[in-house]
Amino acid sequence: MVAGSLGTAGPAQAAGESPPAPISCPASLEEKATCYTGQDANGAFYAIAVPKRWNGSLVVHAHGGPDLGEGADPERSPGDLERWSVMVDQGYAWAGSSYRRGGYGTRMAAADTENVRRLFVDEFGSPERTFVHGQSWGGNVAAKVVEVYGKQGSYDGALLTNGVLGGGSRGYDYRVDLRVVYQYYCQNLPRPSEPQYPLWQGLRPASTLTTAGLRARLQECTGYASTPQERTAVQQRNLDDILAVTHIPERTLESHLRFAVFTFRDIVHHRLGDRNPFSNDGVRYAGSHDDKALNEGVERFSADPAARRDLSYDSDLTGRVPIPVLTLHAIDDPTAFVEHEAAYRASLDGAHREKNLVQTFTTEHEHSELSDAEYANSIAALTTWVRTGKRPTAQSVASACAFYDRTYGTGCFYDADFRPRPYASRVLPRPAGLSWPAMTARQEKSWSRIGGVGIAP
Repeated sequence: MVAGSLGTAGPAQAAGESPPAPISCPASLEEKATCYTGQDANGAFYAIAVPKRWNGSLVVHAHGGPDLGEGADPERSPGDLERWSVMVDQGYAWAGSSYRRGGYGTRMAAADTENVRRLFVDEFGSPERTFVHGQSWGGNVAAKVVEVYGKQGSYDGALLTNGVLGGGSRGYDYRVDLRVVYQYYCQNLPRPSEPQYPLWQGLRPASTLTTAGLRARLQECTGYASTPQERTAVQQRNLDDILAVTHIPERTLESHLRFAVFTFRDIVHHRLGDRNPFSNDGVRYAGSHDDKALNEGVERFSADPAARRDLSYDSDLTGRVPIPVLTLHAIDDPTAFVEHEAAYRASLDGAHREKNLVQTFTTEHEHSELSDAEYANSIAALTTWVRTGKRPTAQSVASACAFYDRTYGTGCFYDADFRPRPYASRVLPRPAGLSWPAMTARQEKSWSRIGGVGIAP
């Protein structure tokens, strides 16, 4: 790609599309960049930042979530720009989309991410190199961008940080397990006195339950927000059993349950026409004070094959990666477990693309944010890989971080020797669910010929 000059006029704006309008940059970028916002033809808002000392490369950001609001959020992308301003501080132009709507839809989000890249090119010219960065669910989105658009030459490399890389058809199985195990012990979602519904729905469509109401029910059953001394014996046993069986950390129990309730409702009701993509048939739950009673009493269900196909087509990854991909993952990530990285490596191994992947790990304990020094180091390592063709190692990436920490002082926490255990060691596998990729390139091609396959934008 050839670097374009700033301000170069692009093609006429598409109908309903607003051109980038200047805005104030985040405080950390004052005097360092020019920032813009706008709205694309599909209704997605976007933010763009161009450093005054631009190095000629562009980072296109895919945000996490998914957010569950109906419309696009105009504040989302400026907030993401502030959060990852380190990229701009390092000289990279940055562009991010809010996505055209809230709710689940990995291919939709990938298309909106690609669209903001095109908007950047139309307005500012073609960068020398273009990278896609995804964090959390955005890691899944960015990985989908790589597979769908990378082969077109639109992207030169990808950085996936704390990514949900197991895809949708398997990547939420631990939340399926949480949903049914929670209800077995707590019996309050729904209560016996309330309308009943199958738990794969997450929540019945007409329910008015709020996140505050969910927290109150979780507290009622487990006392999770109280100190151990304040919990009743029943609450403590419920909490111990739920955590032991599902392997979910106590500190993120509430957020995982929110996903298994509200995001599952979005997936099932809004995206899949009330069809069930989830299954727990054949799963044996263990670790409780009475596993026999648990397995006899927990709700069981099987997926609708077409619904599972549509979720898989939308979000699963084939491993057919045509460009360099560098991942960075906290070993103690309590939300997107580090075993997602094992699933991703197995997917690339299955597609014979493992040479295009380098994985790095840190001893950090957070999901939403990692060290700025590590972000700067990671995008630099990826750039060097793309520029020189020399594949880095986990050790070489770790060793280079100290240079960036002299600027940011946020620490370098790499463990270059760490290797994650298989995904099935953390998430109870479903029958026939041990091979990767979860969706092969052949399956994807076959499914793509089916009218209406996947999740609608």
